Amino acid sequence: AQRANVQKARSKRDRLRREREASEDLLSKGSSTTKEQTLLSRRSAKDNALTTIKLSVIVLLSVYTFGIQAKGQQLREVFRNVQQAVVVVRTEQKGLAPFPLQGKTSLKGLGSGVLISNDGKVLTAAHLVDSADRTIIEFSGGELVPAHVVGCSISADVALLQLDGEPPNYIAAKLGNSDSAEVGDEIFVVGAPYGISRTLTAGHVSGRRILNSETDGTRTIEFLQTDAAINTGNSGSPIFNLNGEVVGIVSNIMSRSGGSEGLAFASTSNTARRVLLEHKSFWTGIDGVLIEGNLAKALNLTQPVGLLVQRVAEGSIAWRAGIRPGSLRANVEGEEIVLGGDIILRVNDIAIRSDASYDQIYERIGSNNSQQNLVITVIREGQTLKLAINNSSIASDK
Repeated sequence: AQRANVQKARSKRDRLRREREASEDLLSKGSSTTKEQTLLSRRSAKDNALTTIKLSVIVLLSVYTFGIQAKGQQLREVFRNVQQAVVVVRTEQKGLAPFPLQGKTSLKGLGSGVLISNDGKVLTAAHLVDSADRTIIEFSGGELVPAHVVGCSISADVALLQLDGEPPNYIAAKLGNSDSAEVGDEIFVVGAPYGISRTLTAGHVSGRRILNSETDGTRTIEFLQTDAAINTGNSGSPIFNLNGEVVGIVSNIMSRSGGSEGLAFASTSNTARRVLLEHKSFWTGIDGVLIEGNLAKALNLTQPVGLLVQRVAEGSIAWRAGIRPGSLRANVEGEEIVLGGDIILRVNDIAIRSDASYDQIYERIGSNNSQQNLVITVIREGQTLKLAINNSSIASDK
């Protein structure tokens, strides 16, 4: 009986242990299932977040790519509309052969310009044509048309040309309002760097620089600064806004290497309009250097400053007045100049000075009565001479 009771108690204990173990197994399985469900839920949320991020990135990239494509297409269309108005400007002039050669030679120049009227007016850089004997305009179709200089502004570095023949049947570019060009605006340049015509470079307006400022605004000279690539041959190239309007004419670059370094300057379209189109413009045809100090004393100047003539362009005011260019190459204080030419002391009653008297002389000649003569006082071979030219012939150039 005792053994039976002991056996019965053991059986009961084993049954309770098995029931407890079974209960614990159920609880453990339930907990594992809950953990798995939690992990799956978290993984699903993470996957959904990653999917959302990927979709957002795809949408942003699509919008950005579409914007780039839209801008590229806009630039492409504007370029197609204006490219035929952009020309290559080729010049030729007689000058002294480079050292150590002797005598005279033919010097060729290359730049760019833009047709601004259907009657054959072309804007370009003044330093390209101011002392050129001959100027040829090359259009996009290969047509070559001779032209002559109508007016130059040395300070603004812009010149106005007139075609001597019938202009090709191309649409002229529109001269825009450069005052509306703000720093940061997108622009593009079309020209002939190194003679490669119809080359487009794009950039932004990097700044606006005023060379001089008058209270009435009539003689203010302003330049646009740009980071667009500008190289040799781009002088005179038009700068366009995205509406296809000319807002600047390329003048020069600042560079240590001699090539483009993202620092270029262009005379504004409003400056070009004011000095060449709205006021009487003319062309002196003189390439000269200001002399003062010890050099002025050595050349027996009767005043502190004079303009030593280096070259004179055929057909210009100076050429018709009989002004003589230099004939002897020399090196003075590290600068190469040509001696032997006339030294201009004054034009009418305006003496040559070192403080931008060019602009005052231009303004005085432009406002001169057509019945009066233009009198140029020069020193030639130690003698002071007065050369006269009728102002009506200056007016007839235009």
